[in-house]
Amino acid sequence: MFPFARLAKDMFLASRQPRLASLTDTHISRHICWPQDLDAFLEMNNGRTLTLYDLGRIGLAQRSGLIGVLRRERWALTMAGSHVRFRRRIHCFEAFEMRSRAVCWDDRFTYIEQSMWKRDGECASHVLYRAAVTDRNGIVAPPRVLAALGQEVQSPPVPDWIDAWRRADATRPWPPMQDAPDHASIA
Repeated sequence: MFPFARLAKDMFLASRQPRLASLTDTHISRHICWPQDLDAFLEMNNGRTLTLYDLGRIGLAQRSGLIGVLRRERWALTMAGSHVRFRRRIHCFEAFEMRSRAVCWDDRFTYIEQSMWKRDGECASHVLYRAAVTDRNGIVAPPRVLAALGQEVQSPPVPDWIDAWRRADATRPWPPMQDAPDHASIA
């Protein structure tokens, strides 16, 4: 189940923090790994990690003014891809810090990076998201979104590692190949 109570808390806290000058500024939020976040190995579940990253992006959107623009324009925010790297375990009742920021954008997507940091200064995980703002006609171009925010519409340079991911992901077949048995035979 989505952590709606945490979402409400994080939205409240983000609304009390200074507004970020840009989507590329870093939003920092603090969290605790609760028992409902654990997997069978008593560490934070990888799916829950991605759910908690949702909270960081919403805080970033709140502090940058994007939530207000989305409401005003009747736009929505969606994820169009992700690449995550896990390096350190987060255990029950362990506190951690999440950092969220937009890195760059192209003509369709905004690339957002987020990371979770343990108290000892080690990075536990890092994720790159390809995000899109949509309206009833499809994707809203990031420069249009940035203009609505009153921010610089020119993207910062795309880092090599993000460009490499974009290029690699473009070679991935879609729809996926269907090597599995015929779907009609699946009960």
